[in-house]
Amino acid sequence: MTDPALQALLDKQHIAELLTGYLRSVDRGDVATLRACYLPGAIEDHGGLFAGPAQDYVDSIAAALTHPRARTSHNMTNLLIDLDGDVATAESYCVTFARIKADGQYYHSFTGARMIDRLERRDGDPRTWGIAHRQLLWDWNHDRGKCPRSRPRPGGLYQESLQPHGIGPGPPDGSSRGRNRPGST
Repeated sequence: MTDPALQALLDKQHIAELLTGYLRSVDRGDVATLRACYLPGAIEDHGGLFAGPAQDYVDSIAAALTHPRARTSHNMTNLLIDLDGDVATAESYCVTFARIKADGQYYHSFTGARMIDRLERRDGDPRTWGIAHRQLLWDWNHDRGKCPRSRPRPGGLYQESLQPHGIGPGPPDGSSRGRNRPGST
């Protein structure tokens, strides 16, 4: 028998990998892996855009995910997992960049959301965690229409008139960032 504290850490790691794999499957257009993240009978409540069976949700977005011009980057942060036996609740933040097409024009969308997941471990196998219910809550959004003068800048920012954030001339001594700090080599 595994030590309960160790099992809790293993369960949390399996859940974190499941949720990370979910986001990766969306970004890579891997519909089979996305489908496998949900348990049979799972429900998806996607922030007012979709509410119903998770497999129907996957069906509704599969064409967009696999389109050759699809571009998204989902980044999970601030993951909290509460375990209760074979059931867990996870809250994770997600920051997303997406290129979307509407009215014949491409737009860049930068979004922050939270995912509230109820997960279950089924079949007694510690590696069989899956999403039983997902609720997505939108926190903020910034959309930007494509502009002929827009160009990617270092750091991935799309701004015409502002200086790129977080990119400066470097330290006054001319060294590279990260060098000459205490403890660095």
